Amino acid sequence: MTVGQILLFEVEIMRLWKNLFLFAVGGCSYMTMEFLWRGWSHGSMFLAGGTCFLLLGRLERLKHPPAIRALEGAAVITAVELITGLITNADHRVWDYRDQLFNYRGQICLGFSLLWIPISLGGMVLYRLLDTGVERKMR
Repeated sequence: MTVGQILLFEVEIMRLWKNLFLFAVGGCSYMTMEFLWRGWSHGSMFLAGGTCFLLLGRLERLKHPPAIRALEGAAVITAVELITGLITNADHRVWDYRDQLFNYRGQICLGFSLLWIPISLGGMVLYRLLDTGVERKMR
């Protein structure tokens, strides 16, 4: 291996660790919100939260106006919740929105999708702060 290849490999390893760190922050944050909201959470929410946080970071980089980013973020979180729900919550033991207005198969509902609007903006701000902080440490 050349010195350039070794340096490139090291950069890729650092990028992987950074993304794992950000994923873990998102997963823990998501589960913490659930604990605060309803008193318990499920392991699948760690995976959903980590995925959402990384996707919010991608949206944050697009530099759309804040209102648009908030709607995009809410749509992304709702989509991740739907996919997670269809995979891990078919029996509605993790959550159940069947009694909520405008729900889809008890997995997502309009009320919680609207709640994701301000939360997604907060998530993007947190992502930006952590991402730039980690980038500075990597230099």
